[in-house]
Amino acid sequence: MWRYLVGVLAGVLLVGGGVALWQSFDKGPQLAPAAPLQAAEPTPLAEPPAATEKTREEKRFGRYDKDKDGKVSREEFLASRRKAYARLDVNGDGRLSFEEWSVKTTDRFAKADGDKNATLTTEEFATTRIARKTARPAPCVPESEG
Repeated sequence: MWRYLVGVLAGVLLVGGGVALWQSFDKGPQLAPAAPLQAAEPTPLAEPPAATEKTREEKRFGRYDKDKDGKVSREEFLASRRKAYARLDVNGDGRLSFEEWSVKTTDRFAKADGDKNATLTTEEFATTRIARKTARPAPCVPESEG
């Protein structure tokens, strides 16, 4: 009988020790009480970047609105196309022939055809590739410099 009583007592002590240990972990680290907070002066916010005077779309509108009346007429809208058409219409007859329309491509082919046999080899064709400009990201300026 004593064995049972000692076993129960040992079990109760183990459970009590486990609960005490569990509660000490549950509280987390004990910190010293903090000093009372004092009202700090608010720090001024940095000025936001200034917006440009005109947006990109307003600038584009201004380029088309030649008479500056606040409206883009059909003639103003088509003026850039007319200039491009006039550059292509080399004989000035108001009509574009295939040769006039394809003059850039024809010139590019003639320039690439090094042996002048009216065919392009792989190496000659590679010279006709259009070099595209890649947009570079704006450089980062550290806050201390900006």
